[in-house]
Amino acid sequence: MATTKSAAVPFNWEAEAKRILKAELARAGVSHKVLVSRLEAIGVEDNTAALASRITRGKFTFVFFLQCMRALGVDEVRLGGRRSGN
Repeated sequence: MATTKSAAVPFNWEAEAKRILKAELARAGVSHKVLVSRLEAIGVEDNTAALASRITRGKFTFVFFLQCMRALGVDEVRLGGRRSGN
């Protein structure tokens, strides 16, 4: 008896990372410029243009994400269910 493989729907991880980070920024009411200042306060140097580009692409390290969460004062992040079409 032959087995069939189920087709996995590709998931856009970069879009999900970007969505979560942008949601936390919006929730905190913090702009990219303010985030840069807050990151500097915890010893992370960056500039507004580079930070905005990184977030827009959704390509950043988990370390960067943690730094942003610390700078925003976020202790918990809800990931929720996987969303399709992102």
